This record gives sequence, C-alpha cells and structure tokens, in this order.
Amino acid sequence: MRFTKTDIPDVVIIEPDVFRDDRGWFMESFNEHKFHAGLKDLGQNNLKPFVQDNHSCSDKGVLRGLHFQKAPTAQGKLVHVTQGAVFDVAVDIRPESTTFGKWVGIELTGENKKQVWIPEGFAHGFLVLENNTHFHYKTTNFYEPRDEGAIIWSDVTLAIDWPNIGQLKIGKKDKEANCFGV
Repeated sequence: MRFTKTDIPDVVIIEPDVFRDDRGWFMESFNEHKFHAGLKDLGQNNLKPFVQDNHSCSDKGVLRGLHFQKAPTAQGKLVHVTQGAVFDVAVDIRPESTTFGKWVGIELTGENKKQVWIPEGFAHGFLVLENNTHFHYKTTNFYEPRDEGAIIWSDVTLAIDWPNIGQLKIGKKDKEANCFGV
C-alpha cells in the first residue's frame, strides 16, 4: 500500500497493491496493521477503530454532501469506489487548523482503486461521474443524527471546483444546508 499526503496533509490517498494475472486481480481493500502503520509514518497517531461500514449506489449527477458529524460523535472516514467513478471532496472545518476552509478533491474509480482517509474534523461530499456507481466507506464512529451537520455544496467561500457534468441531482437536506462558517 502506498500512502500519499494531499495538499491538506491530514487527508491521505491510499493506493492498495493490486495483483493481476490471467484470472483477474486481487487486492487487500483494508488491512488494519498496514493502515495504522502507513498513517503513523505520516505523523497521524491515536487512530480510532472503524465501527461502521456504509455502501451507497448512485447514478451520474448525484451530489451528496458536504456532510460531517460534530463531537462527541465526529467521524473519520476511509472511502473508496468499487464500481463507477466519483469526484470526492474533503473540506477542513477545524477552526484551529492551518488549512481551515481549504478543500481537496480526487477522482476515485473502480478502476484506479484509490482510497481516501478523511480524519475527524472534515466535511465530506462527492459527485457521481458514472451511472451505477458504488461508494463504500468505513467510519470511526456510529451515525448520530443529533450531531449531523452539512455545508452547502456550492458555498462561494469554499469555491469547490466541481466537475461540470450537466444536471445535478441533489437531495433536499443538501440543497438546504448552511453556508460555511454559519
């Protein structure tokens, strides 16, 4: 597994080793020891165990986010796509951080098999780029509706450079989300 810091150093791209032959391919999609060791090598310690796995399936144009959970149930997320493609975004919402209000985006696909580690203190969202896209993520805390928060995906302060793919499908909760810093 290769671990690469993004422009926001706490958000990390993980590229699993993929072994291919004439039968197909094999990879470890998660290995706790390698995951913790790789992040520790990048200066991230005191990682919490994963307690919940989530899986969504969406068609092209669906935009989900930007979601987060506040303390005490803040979540770290390990995200990846097994089929299709998304533009995945993490926004630093930690007021004490030097990258507060900054965002990173990366294309995750079933083909490139990249994963992204998004620690606690980040809002997260994604735009689906292909029909029948399967998005998976592990979380370090259980979903808790009372601690849920959202930032409007089109916030002008954040100025996220979402891919232009035509008509978007956005849920009511995401359409009515707050602006950043409100």
